[in-house]
This record gives sequence, C-alpha cells and structure tokens, in this order.
Amino acid sequence: MTEADGWSRRTAWARTLPTPLRTFVRTETGSAAVLFAATVAALAWANIAPGTYDGFWDTTVSIRVGDAELSQSVRLWVNSGLMTFFFFVVGLEARREFDMGELRDRRRIALPLLAGVGGMVVPIGIYLAVNAGTPTAHGWGTAMSTDTAFALGMITLVASRSAARLRTFLLTVTVVDDIVALVIIAIAYSGHVSVPPLLVAVGAFVAALGFRYAGVRYGLVYFVLGAVGWVGLLMSGVEPVVIGLAFGMVTFAYPAARGDLERATNLFRLFREQPTPQLAREAQFGVARALSPNERLQQLYHPWTSYLIVPLFALANAGLRIDGEFLARAVTSPVTWGILLGYVLGKPVGVAGVAWLATKLSRGRVRPPIGWAAVAGGGAVAGIGFTVSLLIATLAFTGETLEEAKLGVLTAALCAAVLSWLVFRVTAALPHRLRARLLLGTSESIVDLTPEVDDERDHLRGPANAPVTVVEYGDFECPYCGLAEPVVRELLADFGDVRYVWRHLPLSDVHPRADLAARAAEAAADQDGFWPMHDLLLTRQDALTMDDLLRYGEELGLDVDRFAEHMRRGLGVDRIAEDIDSADLSGVSGTPTFFINGRRHYGAYDIDTLKAAVRTARARAAVLKGK
Repeated sequence: MTEADGWSRRTAWARTLPTPLRTFVRTETGSAAVLFAATVAALAWANIAPGTYDGFWDTTVSIRVGDAELSQSVRLWVNSGLMTFFFFVVGLEARREFDMGELRDRRRIALPLLAGVGGMVVPIGIYLAVNAGTPTAHGWGTAMSTDTAFALGMITLVASRSAARLRTFLLTVTVVDDIVALVIIAIAYSGHVSVPPLLVAVGAFVAALGFRYAGVRYGLVYFVLGAVGWVGLLMSGVEPVVIGLAFGMVTFAYPAARGDLERATNLFRLFREQPTPQLAREAQFGVARALSPNERLQQLYHPWTSYLIVPLFALANAGLRIDGEFLARAVTSPVTWGILLGYVLGKPVGVAGVAWLATKLSRGRVRPPIGWAAVAGGGAVAGIGFTVSLLIATLAFTGETLEEAKLGVLTAALCAAVLSWLVFRVTAALPHRLRARLLLGTSESIVDLTPEVDDERDHLRGPANAPVTVVEYGDFECPYCGLAEPVVRELLADFGDVRYVWRHLPLSDVHPRADLAARAAEAAADQDGFWPMHDLLLTRQDALTMDDLLRYGEELGLDVDRFAEHMRRGLGVDRIAEDIDSADLSGVSGTPTFFINGRRHYGAYDIDTLKAAVRTARARAAVLKGK
C-alpha cells in the first residue's frame, strides 16, 4: 500500500474503526467549535435583531392526531424534544463506561462519583449563600452542571499529552454530573405531576426493558416506546428529557466477540457468492449483531446530537441582549454572581477537594487515576457550564432574571477556561519528574491484558527489565499487521527501554493461511528462530503456502527436516491456542491489537501515536517506581 493508496502513516483502523471512547471524545471536542459558533451567532442575532430572535423561538408549533394535540414553542420543542436525544447519548456513554470503561472496575466508581457530586454540591452551596433570602434561590440548579462538549474541547487545547487520561476521568465525572442534573430536573424543576400519564411513561419504559431482555433488536420498537414515554412524561408535568437518559443507561455495551465476527464473515462470504437481496439483509444483520447496541446507537446518534442538536439548543437559548443598562443591573445581580462564583470557585473546590478528602479518609485505597495537578485542572475545566445550565435556567427563571442567569453562565465559562489554562501552564513549567507525578499520579492502572507477560513463555524482544512492555496480538496474513511491523521496528529502535511481545491471533475465517504461518513461526521458535521468521512472514504475506514456509526455513538456515516435522505433527498448535484464549480473555477480536504495560492501546498505531503512548507509560512507570 503506497502513500497514494491512502496510508499516509495512518492505519485503516485509525481512519475507519475508532474505539467508542476515542470517537466520543473526538466528536465532543470537534463539536465544541460548532457549539461556540452557535453561541456567538445567538448573541449576535439577539443584539442585532432582538425582535426576530424572540419572535422565531417563541413561535408555537402544534402536532395534532385526531383530537389529540401537542403545542409548544419552537424553543421548547428544541429544549424538551430534541435534547432528549442528547441525554440518550449521555446515558449510552454512562453505560459504556460502566460496562467497558474505567468504571468496569467497580472499585473505581466511588471517587469519580464523589467528585462529580462534590462538584455539584459546593457550587449549589455557593449559589444559595449568595442568593439567601431572595426569590431567586430556587434557581440553584443553574450553577451545578458541566458542559461535556466545551469541557473536553478545552482539555484538548490546554492539557499536555501526558495528561491525556484526564479526559477519561473528566468524562466520567461529567457523566455523573449529567445524571444527577437530570434527576434534579425531574424532581425540582418539573410542574405539577399528573399520575395517569406518568404511569403510561413508566409502562413504556418497562415494556422496553422486557423487549430488551427478550433479545428484540428492532430499533423501531424502542423508538415507538420511547416516543410514548416522552409524551407521557410531557403530559404528566415531568421534564421529558429524562426518558432519553433512562433508555440510554439500560443499553448494554460489550466488545465484539470473535465468534460473532466469524459468523458475520461467513454471511458476507455467502453474499459474495450469491449476491441476493435476502443474503444481503442477512449479511447486514450479521454485521450489526457483532457490535453491541450501545456502540451502534452512539455511532448513529452522537454526531447528530453533537453537531446539530446541541448547537441548535445554544442558538435557541444563548441569545442575550447586552447593553449598558443590562450590564449595570447584572453586576449587582445575586443570580449572576451566584452562578459565576459557583462555577469558577465551587467546581474546582468541589471536584478536587472531595477527591482529596476521599483519598485521605480512605488512606489511599481510593484515589484518582491521575495526578493532583490534573485533578485541579479538571476541576477548573468542569466550571464550564452551558447546556444543562441553560436548560435549567429556562425552567427556573423568566424575563430579566433569565437574562442575568445567561450572563452568569457565559461569563463563568470564559473564566473557567482561563483558569484551567493557567493551571496547566504553571504545571508545564515545573521540573519533568515533578510534572509527571502531578499529571499522571501514582494510582495503579487497570490491567486489560490476561494473562500478564510471562518471561519464560512469551516471545520477547528487548531488555527483560524494560519499564515499558508492548504486546501485540497479530496475524501473519493480516495486511494491517504488515503495515504495523515497520512502525514497531522503528519504535524499538528509538526507545532502548521498550520490550516487545508477539502473541498469535490468526483470523482463519478471513486469512486462510494465518494459522499455518503461526505454526511455522512456532516451528522456527523450536530452533531459536522465532524473530527472524516473524520478520520474514510479515514482509511476505502474499506467499504463505507450505512450500513457501519450508523455503523460508531453509533461507533462515534452520534444520528444514526438523522444521517440517514440527509443523507436520502440529507441535505449536497448543501454544497458538493458548494465545487465542488469552486474546478472548483480554477482549481482543481483531488484529493488530496493542497493549502497553497491560493497558489496551485504543486507536491509531502510527509511529507518532505509539511513541506518545510509550512516553506516557514510561513516565508513569517512573512515577510508580519512585513513589
């Protein structure tokens, strides 16, 4: 594959098969620019043509079916209707983190949960203190919630590469933040609750759970039940966006199983041989079944929510007419100051303070997965409140008070962004070892690799006492493994303290000669020739017949009779099967898949990305060694 073919030092995996978390982060950070543009457009529209701004968003739109009718303003259709999909995606990501992310280790739930709640309670306390004894105290919910898109976008801009894990920690905190915020909206900012339609909504949700446990995978069924639940909540007086979060949180996430992928391959092969509509549907269904519903739904809805729905929400709600009279009034408004101080001071104190307190009280058994400078910077970034804050403001306030609340939200976002930039700038100026400790922390990482590397068993390349170990699950016939091989070679040449391990994962359903090639490598290993054979096989992937393999053995100076006998008797089969079992235990279903110090490496495997990951792992290993 040449540069013209589209390699460009990026793998096809990086271009077409991003992981759920990486996709989520990239979509959120990319959409931050669109969200910012929508906010600026709303401010410009509200100040240039305030009559048309309010007139458009206050226009009533009705949906009538027979005698039944739903009537709301355009703004409310956006806030209560389209935003339901946004909170559905939030629920999906919360579930994914619980099933496959940091929170799959249940011991790690406590700290981000406490930090997320602390990052809400402290700002609420500040807001209530500023607004004590005034009618505006009931708007305390406007000062508590972080905007995920803006926060992750800011982290990308201000945090160094060594603080990349902060994005995962912050994402977990904001998921907790959004869940609590939705519960508060349902309880504190809903109108008078009518029981009959509420029971209809609950019934629709229970029915959806029943269909899910029955294995029904038709999206239309859940969409209809979700729509019924949404209408029921709307008619009951409960904020209907809650139904989106609930549906998202019960949608399981799991890695693609190798068996499901093999079935999908067989179905596609049947379609290739007989391209009929029936086989096309079966192949499409088989491919879809290989992915979890959570991942498929995120892929479907997340771009729409990030690039259309949330920016549209900003356009509908961020419009604020600013003049001298308004600013003079807002400067003395307890609403504006309560929101501003709640976010800029309360969020970092709540997130970092509660994390520190939990670490001290647990005597280190509970600690953040990142360093304290990263926690403080994350707390500052969490002070960027926008989407949910504006949503609650529209529920809690009207008229001039609503405008003052909007100014507080927008000003707080700007101040929090500057504060987070300062935290990371100061940290970047510290000596390297101290900076690494403050950014990476001393907590142990989750180990994804099972079993761990065995010096006596695994095929190793590099120093035995290396601080960084890179494990690759590979297939000698896989073209992407072939593309990755020179990258790995360059990585080992550039880093003298990296140990490399190869484990077999022949994908025999798509690469018919991969298993034979793996057996040849094991036969060569019997004569201490594993690595020369490994290198040769990855450079000659188009010639892996038995005759080719025997010729390679002779070319490498092996005892060809012994080599052939080893392969004929299948002496390497058990060893290969052990590697395949370890791949299954480690959640590996495709090649190449890399693990760095036991932690799965997600995303691209070009040289720059792998170098950055190795540097981070090496710095973290040094911190852990010196703690």
